[in-house]
Amino acid sequence: MAGKRSKRGKNPFEPRSRARRRALQALYQWQLNDDSAASIIRQFDEEQNFDGVDQSYFETLVREVVSRRDALDQALAPFITRTDVGIDHMERAVLRIGACELIHHPETPYRVVIDESVELTHRFGAEQAHTFVNSVLDRLAAQVRTLERQAEQDSDGDDGV
Repeated sequence: MAGKRSKRGKNPFEPRSRARRRALQALYQWQLNDDSAASIIRQFDEEQNFDGVDQSYFETLVREVVSRRDALDQALAPFITRTDVGIDHMERAVLRIGACELIHHPETPYRVVIDESVELTHRFGAEQAHTFVNSVLDRLAAQVRTLERQAEQDSDGDDGV
């Protein structure tokens, strides 16, 4: 069985991570070209290999970020200290994806959203941009995921008691 990986080595969350990477690429393109979400999704569907990608989640993220751009930007604004000129397109796309997931996808733990966003920024963003993205999304999570964060803090306090 050469060439086959064992099931034990597979990460069940990898399809979602790959969906976020594809969504980042699509949203980066959208920011530059201002195409419709449907047009970008169609183009990616024709040109990209979606093996091992949660394509449904990719499409959901692209549609939601495009349709909710203004609301996502408003939610992020209080936590951004740089001017718009100081935020490159890649960072902005990562922040919008992270904000979308924090606000509209409570089924995804906030720590996962932040970790995935930081990883995307490490991989595709400018050097040290990950600290900026981490800071902004952590502060947004404190505002929009208060119950989840409180439950986490309460459980942390129970360790060793």
